[in-house]
Amino acid sequence: MPTTVPPGAWPSPVTAEAVASAARHLSEPRVADGAVWWLEQRPDEGGRTALVRRGPDGTVDDALPAEANVRTRVHEYGGGAYAVHGGTCCYVEFTDQRLYRREPGSEPVAITPEPTEPAAVRYADLTLDASGALLYAVRETHHGPAATDVVNDLVVLPADGAGAPQVLASGHDFYAAPRPSPDGRRLAFVAWDHPHMPWDETGVYLVDLTPGGAGEPTLVAGGPGRGESAIAPCWDPANGTLHLVSDRSGWWNLHRLDERSGPPSLRNLAPVAADLTLPPWQLGQPLCAFLPDGRIAVVLVEEARSRPAVLDPASATVTPLPIAQTACNGLAADGARLWATGASTTEFSHLACAEVGGTAADADVRIVHRSVEVDLDEAWLPEPQARRVDVGEGEVTHAFLYPPTSVTHDAPEGQAPPLIVTTHGGPTGHSPPVLSLSTVFWTSRGFAVLDVNYRGSSGFGRAYRDALKGRWGEVDVADAAAAAQAAASRGEADPGRLAIRGGSAGGYTTLAALAFTDVFAAGASYYGVADLALLAEETHKFESRYLDGLVAPWPERRDVYDARSPLTHAEEIACPVILLQGLEDRVVPPSQAEAMLAALAERGVRHAYVAFPGEPHGFRKASSLVAALEAEWSFYLQVLDLPHPEDLPRVTLR
Repeated sequence: MPTTVPPGAWPSPVTAEAVASAARHLSEPRVADGAVWWLEQRPDEGGRTALVRRGPDGTVDDALPAEANVRTRVHEYGGGAYAVHGGTCCYVEFTDQRLYRREPGSEPVAITPEPTEPAAVRYADLTLDASGALLYAVRETHHGPAATDVVNDLVVLPADGAGAPQVLASGHDFYAAPRPSPDGRRLAFVAWDHPHMPWDETGVYLVDLTPGGAGEPTLVAGGPGRGESAIAPCWDPANGTLHLVSDRSGWWNLHRLDERSGPPSLRNLAPVAADLTLPPWQLGQPLCAFLPDGRIAVVLVEEARSRPAVLDPASATVTPLPIAQTACNGLAADGARLWATGASTTEFSHLACAEVGGTAADADVRIVHRSVEVDLDEAWLPEPQARRVDVGEGEVTHAFLYPPTSVTHDAPEGQAPPLIVTTHGGPTGHSPPVLSLSTVFWTSRGFAVLDVNYRGSSGFGRAYRDALKGRWGEVDVADAAAAAQAAASRGEADPGRLAIRGGSAGGYTTLAALAFTDVFAAGASYYGVADLALLAEETHKFESRYLDGLVAPWPERRDVYDARSPLTHAEEIACPVILLQGLEDRVVPPSQAEAMLAALAERGVRHAYVAFPGEPHGFRKASSLVAALEAEWSFYLQVLDLPHPEDLPRVTLR
């Protein structure tokens, strides 16, 4: 029988070290010469990203030397840091941001020159042409420290490094997805300009390629003033037809470009009330794959659940595959064999393989590689429970509740657990229902966890995504507070022990919820935004105009920025706060945490501050993940008046 103890400090087999070791993350699968390749983020190796290859015989090995770190800093979020052809790979080395090439049995060789300033020239979204001879990429050149000093363009270069990069397209603020046609005669790409983000307004362009460069681009979808997010161009390798994703219907659906008669037009291959892609925070995410029978593998996103599916143009249907993934982040096809990276409610990040020769529902599926093996009884794993919360005026917000789950302990009769409300980053992102050992860390100790997909989250269609426009700091805060109060009213949480946590944009929502509501008893901000005006002035190019849409035009409406900033309302924060910050953060600089720290100290609010040298936006090192998690737990135990284990380092509250 479980021991009856007040929840919050139950003994648990899930340590902070175990959480860090389970944080290995698989992404960006690619297929070449019968092998499947992917990227693997490894906190236990200093946070580096390894390139991994699974051969036709099932043997899994690192494809590059142990010191290689395959990661690009374009947009600071990176993506598309490698491309493969046969057994040869081209990749971006994180340390200097140069392009390298490695052929089987040889050492990597740099194929781009060293810039005059370290990491001043960066590459991403790498794509090799069908012959493997030409490498296409997004290039980002930094001429100085300010966002206005950064220039983005599209380039092509010989994949063997025999020539310098040649510019194919320039003039727009941003570029993405350079995709050459199978015959090498044309290039499709995405471009957009400030103040838009790629989920707001983009255009897909086509350009003829010539030996001397490229012709004049032709817009085929979206474009300035249309309010359409047209993204993810891809070519059918069988017939050379261009496909792309557009949200002109209100949902990101897959379209085919028809050029057979008259002006080019788009046809929605399967009009569905669901998104068939994820928000393009990172470049080069493979979320579409063509099968030999004319069907197309896609990622089906419904209410924050993303899973592999098959789109059949003949029947205009989208059928989920029997892969138990709720957070699919990459697809690659090798004939009728489909590879998918993702995670589920019972599996950590993994690579799954599906044989889709017959109907989608009858596909033969197996997991072929797991990021980590965790020896933990499934009885410790909480089952996520979907929640829809009425937030007034006929609108709802969505959330997933993870209840306290322990094999050895239980709460006294009628005693509700402390609740941690989690607010995701972005804010154009979402929290899927997925197995996360960091969530199990809390639920196994007696905390309930509530992941809130507030209005503005992706995975619910364009209207829900746009509901945050001009209202960041209002809608997200109201939804987080309403979701927490609803949980308390249902008896799922102790109304006096409601905490809120989040990273980046989620850190902003956390601090804003503490400043503008009295619902929460504690808050934990991971590299969160404290001052919106400071963010608008200091952040990197990709997000430097993001707040124009989320808050108000900058700097014309500085009054709105001040009204929504937790820093300018720090006197209204009455509950304890812990701030955790990477000192190499270029997205939300340390000045944000330091300003909030000074304001809390001046007003006598109990607080803790933990800084991590060498960490960027999002902690990558195992040591940092362990220290941050233990500090946050110690913080909750102290401020929520819960027993503090003697062997847990006590974070200092001031």
